[in-house]
Amino acid sequence: MKKIGFVGCGAISGIYLENLTNMFGELEIIGVCDLIPERALNAAKNYEIKNVYKDMHELFADPEVDIVLNITRPYEHMEVSVAALEAGKHIYNEKPLGASLEEAILIRDKARAKGLSIGGAPDTFLGAGLQTCRKLLDEGAIGDIFGASAYMVCRGHESWHPDPEFYYKFGGGPMMDMGPYYLTALISLIGPVKTVTGMSKISMSERTITSQPFHGKVVKVDVPTYVTGTMNFQNGAIGTIFTTFDVHTAQVPRIEIYGSEGTLSVPDPNYFEGPVKIFKSGSETFEEIPLLFDYVTNSRGLGLADMAKALETGRKIRANGDLLFHVVEVMTGFERASIERRFIDMESTVDRPAPMVVPSVKGILD
Repeated sequence: MKKIGFVGCGAISGIYLENLTNMFGELEIIGVCDLIPERALNAAKNYEIKNVYKDMHELFADPEVDIVLNITRPYEHMEVSVAALEAGKHIYNEKPLGASLEEAILIRDKARAKGLSIGGAPDTFLGAGLQTCRKLLDEGAIGDIFGASAYMVCRGHESWHPDPEFYYKFGGGPMMDMGPYYLTALISLIGPVKTVTGMSKISMSERTITSQPFHGKVVKVDVPTYVTGTMNFQNGAIGTIFTTFDVHTAQVPRIEIYGSEGTLSVPDPNYFEGPVKIFKSGSETFEEIPLLFDYVTNSRGLGLADMAKALETGRKIRANGDLLFHVVEVMTGFERASIERRFIDMESTVDRPAPMVVPSVKGILD
């Protein structure tokens, strides 16, 4: 049984604590730490965790910790992950792997040098909705795949998030924040990306927070908030993606995949459930497909449980470092293409992760 140490006990930690304690049976949370000690103390009290470390370095020094769960803010991912790897720990990162391609390279290269494993979010592609899509595509339900589209449209986070400033700073923006969900879904379904191009811009140079407790604070926007990209997948399919924090609302699908025999409507990749809908040649409308796999509710931590089992058995991690790195290279490629006004060839590639297996006991992975 692998033992997990938490670095970061902020808002997103709650669902990890809940699921890793109650949903998955083959790992143990052995300790927690946070820059705000009260958060770590509350987590330890609420979930009966035996260790509260004074800082991440004390956590890294604990020989019982096998995997460090890094759920810090995006611009902190690199520092925490590299330090954990240097201390000999496997890491599981919240998305994205790094706040830039250069940071992702540092993390990847450190793991390789140390012979350690990387896993990370998003793990929603392992849930019932996207795994049902994977099965349909693998069985040829829409024929040969020749295209895809993805849209993440919202007005930003300053009206509801308690501390939204980091979404407009280094490592933030709609592509780096939400792009991992959409691109991980597309790559797991279609395969790796070969070439990208794109255009991006900052539509508004400042944003005013209207949520509490920072109501009225004006935030300078440092990252693109309107990002469009085009991808040429290695299998020849062409995909488009649009992410923005600037648009009030829109009537667009989340993800669609287009094939020679029909269209697959893919559910919101931010979640684990459906609906999954398919339109087949000769039909008059989309048909909803029953979900064929487990993990329909919010199952964040599934990827970490999969990583823990993979390290025990020697099989490949599904939400693995190669996948995380490839997603970062694609995301940052869109902005590079926009700045340099050219096509960007991807230097990395990745195998599609193995499909999920329905277990005989829920919470016990293959």
